[in-house]
Order: sequence, then structure tokens, then C-alpha cells
Amino acid sequence: MSSDREIVITRVFDAPRDLVFETFTDPKHVPYWWGPKGSTTKVHEMDLRPGGIWRLTMRGPDGVDRENKIVFIEVAKPERLVYRQEPEHKSEPVSFEVTTTFEEQGNKTKLTVRMVFSTAAQREYVATQFNAIEGVTQTLARLAEHLLTRQEVVITRLFDAPREMVFQAWTDQEQLKQWWGPTGFTNPVCELDPRPGGAIRIHMRAPDGVIYPMTGVILELVEPERLVFMSAALDKDGNAMFENLNTVTFAEHGSQTKLTMHAKVSTATEQAAPYLKGMNEGWKLTLDRLAEYC
Repeated sequence: MSSDREIVITRVFDAPRDLVFETFTDPKHVPYWWGPKGSTTKVHEMDLRPGGIWRLTMRGPDGVDRENKIVFIEVAKPERLVYRQEPEHKSEPVSFEVTTTFEEQGNKTKLTVRMVFSTAAQREYVATQFNAIEGVTQTLARLAEHLLTRQEVVITRLFDAPREMVFQAWTDQEQLKQWWGPTGFTNPVCELDPRPGGAIRIHMRAPDGVIYPMTGVILELVEPERLVFMSAALDKDGNAMFENLNTVTFAEHGSQTKLTMHAKVSTATEQAAPYLKGMNEGWKLTLDRLAEYC
């Protein structure tokens, strides 16, 4: 709180600013995160321009539908949004203005939501009757979870080995076993059926002895140019914490090989967060091991 008429909430997201802004303003993504835990949201319209209207219906955990009408005042992509929440049928008769800023912090984004009310009494009413501070906090937590499902890693590396050799290192399970995983990891289980539809099963053992099981399936295999596969990291009960779509391309570069690794999260659960945060670094370390192996 910076005054008796304001509510200010800040959160740092482990995602680039463009992605956070897009996810905040794309009506295809808003229903996945808008509202506190247990809410569902339907977007009726979202006209992202000054004077444009954003209408949505949020059904809270109590099962009550609440209509929302938002009017955009300022749209400065990807830095700033200013909009006014206006009273609507089946909503409380309170109007307030919201300024949301998106600030780059390296590869992260600092998002600040500043809600300004006409009077201190209105601010107090929304804060106490609707638990607005906790509601916005939970909403931003859901946004963070949804951003994880949009995470992508793209790494390009030049390997001092011919393309056929690098490709075989990916598609021969005995070779894959030698380098798969970050530094210090081993693979007591490493099974790979190198054909479209072929299954993948890998158990990575960390230096501390913890086993991280993974399953997958090969979607496309074009020797020695391209490998596409789905992978799923499993929890202790064998359930998928997150799934990735992985595309690996192998291009000749003289006597060397230019490899491009593109990993995109397709689904993720809340417990996947600490693993996904390390996905980029994990792939870099794994490709370091592949370079040494080749």
C-alpha cells in the first residue's frame, strides 16, 4: 500500500517481458490464469487498444459468477497497461483504475499492479469484502504457473564431429547412456526404440543418488537430419509433472555438425516449477557432455 486509496502488488516472473505481456493480453491464455485459485474465467471480448472493451465472466470458488467490464486507457506494448474496471451487471458498484507495468530484469520480468480507488472507503471495501490483495496475489501465482507451460529453450551448438556420428549418439541407446543428463548424472536405465512411434525410457541418477525417471515417444526420425520426440518427467508415483516437445536438427558444417535443440513445454503441473526453472541450464550441461563424448 502506497496510500490509503491504493493497492500495489509486485511479482517477478522467470520469463521474458514479451512473453509475460503476451500471456497477460492474449484472450486465448487469460482463462488459464485469471482469478484466484479455484476460479474459472470466460473471455467474451478483449479489444486491446485505448478505448477498447474487455469483458469476462469469472466464476469464483464459491460458484458465483461475477461479470467484469474493463476499459483500456493506455496500451504500450510490452511495457505498460492502464485500464479502468467499471461496474457491470452482477458485479459490485465499485470503479477503480489499474496500472500494470512490465519491467525487464535480465531474462526475468518484474510486474507491478497498482490499483487506485476514488476513496479510501472503496479501497477498504474491496480489500476486506473481496480479499482483493490475496486474490490478486493468487492470480499472479496462477499466471506464473501458466507461463511455465509456455517456456521454450533453443540452443545451437557446433560439434567437432561429422553429422552421422552426432546423430547416432542420439539414436543409439548404448551411446545415449554415456552422455545423457547434466554433469555427474548417470543413466542406470536407458532404453530407446529408434523409429517413429518408438518408446523412450530413461532413469537419470543424480550425484546424490536420487533417480529422475523420464518416458517419451519418438514422433519423427529422419536420419541423419532431424529427431522429434515427446518427453515426460515423472514424479515418484509415475505421474507426468511436465511434458516437452523436443526437436533436434543436425546440419553439416564442413567436417563439423551444427546442432539446434528446441525444447518446448506442452503441459506442466505446479510441482514442475523447480525443474522447469533449471531446464535451460540442464540442456546446456547435457550438450556439453555430448560434445565431450563426440
